[in-house]
Amino acid sequence: MAQQIELGLDTFGDVTADENGTPLPHAQVLRNLVEQAVLADELGVDFIGFGEHHRSDFAVTSPEVVLAAVAARTTRIHLGSAVTVLSSDDPVRVFQRFSTLDALSNGRAEVILGRGSFTESFPLFGFELSDYEELFEEKLNLFAEVRKQEPVTWSGAKRPALNGQRVYPPVEHGLLRTWVGVGGSPESVVRTARYGFSLMLAIIGGDPARFAPYVDLFQRAQDQFEVPRQPIGVHSPGHIADTDEQAREELWPHYSAMMNRIGRERGWSPMGRGHFEQEAGPSGSLYVGSPETVATKIVATVRTLGIDRFDLKYGNGGLGHEKLLRSIELYGTEVVPRVRELLA
Repeated sequence: MAQQIELGLDTFGDVTADENGTPLPHAQVLRNLVEQAVLADELGVDFIGFGEHHRSDFAVTSPEVVLAAVAARTTRIHLGSAVTVLSSDDPVRVFQRFSTLDALSNGRAEVILGRGSFTESFPLFGFELSDYEELFEEKLNLFAEVRKQEPVTWSGAKRPALNGQRVYPPVEHGLLRTWVGVGGSPESVVRTARYGFSLMLAIIGGDPARFAPYVDLFQRAQDQFEVPRQPIGVHSPGHIADTDEQAREELWPHYSAMMNRIGRERGWSPMGRGHFEQEAGPSGSLYVGSPETVATKIVATVRTLGIDRFDLKYGNGGLGHEKLLRSIELYGTEVVPRVRELLA
């Protein structure tokens, strides 16, 4: 029996460069994202997600607004965030924005909630970093109550209480599909299971197989909490071109510049070409190469972890719009069918 797998794409709206290497305006990057999503829809990709950031090197600060523009020009692709930084947002408003997107897209909206790997949104919206954990736990709890689409009675320490209030608009059919993005914390895995949400593992370095214990933990926790089993997904970066060499040469300068820029902020050692090649190899978490290479590597991850969805983060640093379109084209026309064939 064939293993059922959803195959998606996501990006943080990385600010890309033109043919001369000049960074594009944020406005043009946003318009390009819509074009990329329309292409993905035409090619039959299952999902596209835009991640929220509040810094100069990423253009998307409001994923659901960009996704609404995509909804108006597409018919089948599912639309979501990758991720929505719930800690510095209001859970009621997050639900309202995505339930509105769900209505506009005829039931295609999803939300991936997370704490965020960057912290710029905290001072921007007036939150204390010292409340990092407490904010996310409390707001996830409220979001879970709102998602039930029943009158909400709730109280917490960081937000005014609700007393029997309804939240509009409701999702038209069923419940809003909700994931929690997790980077490797066992506590986050168990919390996701407790709320009955789906689990999205952000695997951006090292061997994906090291996340197998988290998959097992998630499934055991769901059974212990006596909640239905929910899907498990993986988000990992990559790039596709006609050959392995072309894909690696196209990606390397942009990916290394992005990783080293972030690394300087966080005190990481600079990324060398050897580390890049290791991550691009069979046991790394960088899915870069020809369609056959990338498809084979995705299949290995699906089989190793037993996941239900794989999302390729196709935007990586300043890699240009035309190359991103080509990567999406190869993903939809060659990688997706090849993965399904290999899993059949």
